[in-house]
Amino acid sequence: MTDIVLSIVMLAAFALLVGAFALWRRTGEAKNPLLMVLLAAIAVGNVLIWTLPSTGGQAPIEQIKSAGGR
Repeated sequence: MTDIVLSIVMLAAFALLVGAFALWRRTGEAKNPLLMVLLAAIAVGNVLIWTLPSTGGQAPIEQIKSAGGR
């Protein structure tokens, strides 16, 4: 289940980047597209936090799965 959630977050981040580019090209506005890019970066950062292994060699997502969570 967590794999699906992380995949959806990555797809949403990609959609935010595409939408930010389209909004910037259509309106020339900078504030809203930059906020969309910031949100996409935060989403990718959260996925990296959950998937990159720590100094112990195990990622938090793996710890949840080995503890019996789905």
